[in-house]
Amino acid sequence: MLDINAVTWAGTIGLIVVLLAVDLILAAARPHKVGFKEATAWSVFYILVAVAFGVWFGAQYGGDFGTEYFAGYIIEKSLSVDNLFVFVIIMTTFAVPSEHQHKVLTFGIVLALVMRAIFIAAGAALLNLFSFMFLLFGLLLIYTAVQLFRHRDEDPDIENNIMVKGAQRLLPVSTEYDGGKLFTRADGRRLVTPLFVVLIAIGSVDLLFALDSIPAVFGVTEEPYIVFTANAFALLGLRALYFLVKGLLDRLVYLSTGLAIILAFIGFKLMLHWAHVDIDDRVPEIPTGISLGVVIGVLIVVTVASLVKTRRDPTIKAHAGSLGGGRRNKEE
Repeated sequence: MLDINAVTWAGTIGLIVVLLAVDLILAAARPHKVGFKEATAWSVFYILVAVAFGVWFGAQYGGDFGTEYFAGYIIEKSLSVDNLFVFVIIMTTFAVPSEHQHKVLTFGIVLALVMRAIFIAAGAALLNLFSFMFLLFGLLLIYTAVQLFRHRDEDPDIENNIMVKGAQRLLPVSTEYDGGKLFTRADGRRLVTPLFVVLIAIGSVDLLFALDSIPAVFGVTEEPYIVFTANAFALLGLRALYFLVKGLLDRLVYLSTGLAIILAFIGFKLMLHWAHVDIDDRVPEIPTGISLGVVIGVLIVVTVASLVKTRRDPTIKAHAGSLGGGRRNKEE
């Protein structure tokens, strides 16, 4: 069992808050279109921070816990790329001006961190109280994997998202953006801008992704501290990664398939763990090292296969995948 004292928790949360504050300050103080060089620099910076933390963590608490952190980080990073697909769809659907996309993404990351912190606390408590939750989490991941694979050639229907439709029906929404403002006035009426609706869409997507990603990372570690840090460091680099790979996302045609395989594998791992604990300790478990190798291997194969496929047929475009009710590929 990992013993993390209050000082370490406070220091870790403090570091994450500082990094978030830098992002927020930059987004508010200088709204601008993020270029390739800037996005690359920030992406490298966040990856180095995550790796440096993992090296320190492994040296401080042992190689096994270090392996669990890196496995969790890579799983969350791969799932966050699917997040980016949906963010691109949202930005395109609502025609968000490029200079305000930085702000929207930063808000999405902050909200995702808050939601995941809540789910991590709830998930850890449930796992400690009821071991059969490993079975339920495993079944949830396998169900999600099947749905994602079935709808791998679709995109989420953001315009018909229940929270977005509710906001548009209940709130007076202006037809145009007003800089980076969430509220504006027109003909003496106070209105919300389309940017406000965009944030609602981002929030609802964050909620759905949190429901999937937290059980997935609990599949490689039961330690709340590792789950939290793996999620936090994966999400912190999401804003820069969005601007860096936005053009590449269309080429990752097999990403949804790869993520479905990873989720199904982790789900199976959780079910084996439940059987090992609750039914018979002779039931084998999958070591974290093997899980890490499977996740990395699947991501490498998916990326290479996607790039080869799109090089042979440049007209093919990737899709984010949907858990049902998405928009069909227009080419079908």
